Amino acid sequence: MKEVVYTEAAPKPIGPYSQAVKVGNMLFVAGQIPVDPKTGEVVSGDIKEQTRRVLENIKAVVEAAGFTMNDVVMAFVFLADMNHFPAFNEVYAQYFPEKPPARVTVQAARLPRDVLIEIAVIAARG
Repeated sequence: MKEVVYTEAAPKPIGPYSQAVKVGNMLFVAGQIPVDPKTGEVVSGDIKEQTRRVLENIKAVVEAAGFTMNDVVMAFVFLADMNHFPAFNEVYAQYFPEKPPARVTVQAARLPRDVLIEIAVIAARG
């Protein structure tokens, strides 16, 4: 059964999509960009600050669905500039210190609102 997940602790969807969809023991989280859910504005700052905001948004959605960041099994990362990869990785590693999820990281020609990063994840519980 498909269940839509929504939390005020993450940015509101700006189009016809859900923050996340839960199906059984799996959670599919939509791509998150570095938008502060309180202001609706993109956070200013470098890749580290934007990565932190994105992962906090993801964490909020994951937890609203009753999962934890330890349940994340796959991450899809889109960077505006692959030169940001080392700095992104520093912050990302803090959110997944043990048994990190599988991951795809690509450079995107352009991201929504001209942000530096977007991440989508899949979580699952056994």
